[in-house]
Amino acid sequence: MAAARGDGYPGDLHCLGSVPLLAQRGIELSSVQVWRLVTQIPERLSLPVLAALCDILEVTPAELIATRPEAVTPRRTAGAGAEVVDLAATIRPKRARITPER
Repeated sequence: MAAARGDGYPGDLHCLGSVPLLAQRGIELSSVQVWRLVTQIPERLSLPVLAALCDILEVTPAELIATRPEAVTPRRTAGAGAEVVDLAATIRPKRARITPER
């Protein structure tokens, strides 16, 4: 994104305007944190930081974050022929009795 707009290449801290543009938006990151954010794929990112980055780069979160589907095993659900047991009709709770200690 930044390179296409002529702001620099992704490894360049100036592509985010460095720390001052973030600070103007209430985000206080060190230059090292900004460098890591620009040069590495973050595992976590707070929503205020994401909002500030989107504002600075003039993009939407969808344009900023690349997503890919993961292989997820579908959850098993009861089939049409599965027998359903009404626990309210078959299991009745017993009333508890609390007796004073002697």
